[in-house]
Order: sequence, then structure tokens, then C-alpha cells
Amino acid sequence: MVQKQVAVIGGGVIGVCTAYFLALAGHQVVVIERRANVAEETSFGNAGIMAPGYVMPWARPGMPRHLLSYLFKQETPLMLPRKMDPALWRWVRLWLAECDLEKFRTNMQRMQRLATYSRDILPQPEPQILQADEKTQGYLQLFRTAKDIALAEPALALLRELDSAHRLLDPDAARLLEPALARQTALAGALYLPDTETGNCPLFTKQLKQIAMSLGVEFIFGNSVSTIVQKGTQLAMNIGGTSFLADAIVLAAGADSARMLKNLGIKTPLFSVKSYAATATLKDIEAAPLAAIMDETYHVSITRMGNRIRLAGAAELASRSATVSETAQRTLRKVGHDWFPNAANYNNAQFWCGLQPTLPDGPPLIGATPMKNLFVNIGHGAYGWAMAAGAGKLVADIISERTPDIDLNGLTMARYEMHTA
Repeated sequence: MVQKQVAVIGGGVIGVCTAYFLALAGHQVVVIERRANVAEETSFGNAGIMAPGYVMPWARPGMPRHLLSYLFKQETPLMLPRKMDPALWRWVRLWLAECDLEKFRTNMQRMQRLATYSRDILPQPEPQILQADEKTQGYLQLFRTAKDIALAEPALALLRELDSAHRLLDPDAARLLEPALARQTALAGALYLPDTETGNCPLFTKQLKQIAMSLGVEFIFGNSVSTIVQKGTQLAMNIGGTSFLADAIVLAAGADSARMLKNLGIKTPLFSVKSYAATATLKDIEAAPLAAIMDETYHVSITRMGNRIRLAGAAELASRSATVSETAQRTLRKVGHDWFPNAANYNNAQFWCGLQPTLPDGPPLIGATPMKNLFVNIGHGAYGWAMAAGAGKLVADIISERTPDIDLNGLTMARYEMHTA
């Protein structure tokens, strides 16, 4: 293998995992991040759940009707602008087309393949990096109504086919497993995934940064790449008015990736979805969840992070502001109060919002682009940490001209009709 000088643009969990595996493969690596440290944007608000069974497309049969039924309520899993621009309309049309049953099954299988691979390889290089925070006991998806269970049936069927460890529980069994669940909130059933780990994604990313630096990875903070141009067999990046050459560039810039690709004439259906999180201090450990929780009605997760509780969810389309909407705050607080009312003081929670780069069908884009020696690792949506190790290793193998460990079908740009201008 020929050693290459590789620049990774983006210091989130995806970019840092990519840099780590590139360094393990013997390359000289530099990570360029516009913030002052790693994991300060999308990765900061990650729910912290690492479970292949938890990873599935948002585009699924019945989901459009489910989301529309909540659009004009005080608490909602999805917020839309009053007026949608053409770019958003195009993305929504693509998303609606992916809600077909067969497309859902295909997309979920692709995402599961990557997430399972990611889980399997993450502990191998450095087992201690998983000790990022207190872990919880599995993953429990809560269904408030029989309609919610019916909506989840395609995913349940695929979990059965994939022989993925799971159990469908009635309300009594769910409360036996999770005794702190509030009795006054309606519960029709639950899905339990026992093989699940949770933790602190930003802390994990910072720990992995230190390990990557020990392997020779250089991190440049507080800088953005303004342009990328071809220079013979290399690529030239402009950073702060200075041009730098690299043998290869990996674009892992999260929400900024679509703009950078567009400037290069590479079209993608990548769209930034604004997501929210609330972090509240734990006040009663006996009233807190044992497992990682997902409220399937509102698509809000609840996870323990040491002495805190993290609620994450409530998506908003076409908003790039740094303001946390009142609707999102109400939704996150409602889910916390409904299920674990005495666990934390949700009214004093710290709120966060960020942009998740999301593709309409669900699986990310990994590997080569129409520009020679430019690679991508983008579009993981809400599942960045669950896919990060596998995606980073795949990109490192592709750049190293090694045969990847898993099938890349459906995970590359080949699934879209893309071209350079």
C-alpha cells in the first residue's frame, strides 16, 4: 500500500473515526475543523445509542400520515415551515417515494449492514474508548397506541428475518423490565433490543481524537476549507487564503457537505434537518430509566448519561437558525414528563439544536465521488455514532485500495444519478 497524505474535512464523530482508521492504515492524516474542538456540532447532540436494531429509515410505510396527524399540535415530532422552498419540496417528494414497503426494506437492510459492521469493529482497536460514560441496559421502544405498533410492523418483520435479537413486549412486561415507567401514560406495548450500548458521543469523540493524535493525526481547528480544486493527481484546498495539497480529501463536514459538493458541481439529495436535544440533571436515580428509551409516537429518545438524562428528537425542516423553538421544547419536556416525571427537572434542562445531514432514503453516502481523489462520508442523519466506526473503516479501505469487509451496494453515490457540472 502506498502511503498517502489525506485531509479529512470535519471533526465530528464521523470525521474523527475516518481519520483514526486512515492513520491505522498507515496514511498521513490531517483533520480540518471549523470549530475549536471535535464534536461541537451534530455529534454534540447525539442521543448516544449504539444499536443496529435502532437504526432504520425515517421513510417507512404509514409515516407520512403519522407525521401529518401531529403537524398542528402543541407537541409534534416534525415541524415544517409555513412556506416550503423548491429545494425542500424536491427533498420531501424523494422522501415520500421512499416510504414504499419494498424501498423501506431495502434501505433498512443497507443501514443495518453498516450499523452491524460498525458495532462489530468498534471494540477491536481500543476497547477502552467505549468507556465514555455509564452504559444502560438495552433499548426499549415504547408504543403509545396500537397504531404505533402497526406502523412499526415492517421494521419488526425485518428484524425477525435478520434474526436480530429483540422482543415485543406487552405493557406489563415492559414495565417489569423498566419499573420507573409512569403508570398514568398510555402504553400499548414495547420493542426491546437487549444488545444495545449507550454512552456520551462527544466524550467518545474527544477520547478517539487523543488516540488518533498518538497515531500521528494532526488536527487544525478554527479553520474552514473555502475551495477544492484539482491539481494534477492531487487536490488543492484553500484554507484561510493559503493553498494546501493532498493526495486525497474526505468530505465529512456534516450539514456543510451539501454546499461544498454543490460548489464542485456534484449534486446530492442531502438536506439538513434541524434536530433538538435537552439535557437535564438527574434528581432521583430510582425514577430514572434503566434502558435507552425511544418514544415511537414523538420520535424522541431518552438516555442516561452519567448523572444526566438526554432527550433527543423533534425534527424541523428548512430551519438553519440557532434558536431552539418553543414547540421543540414542549415536545421534549412532554416526553420526559410522560415517562419519567420524577427522574429529572426537565423545566431546567439545557437545550441544544443542530443540523443533521439527512438523505431521503436513509443510508449514508460513502466512498468515491465524480471528482478524482475526493471521497465522502456523509448523510448519516441521527445515526452518526451507530455507523461511524464502520463508515470510517470503509472509507479508509477504499482510499487504501483494499477490498472492504462488507458489500458497499447501496452505500455509495452509485445509487443516485450524480454528475459533475
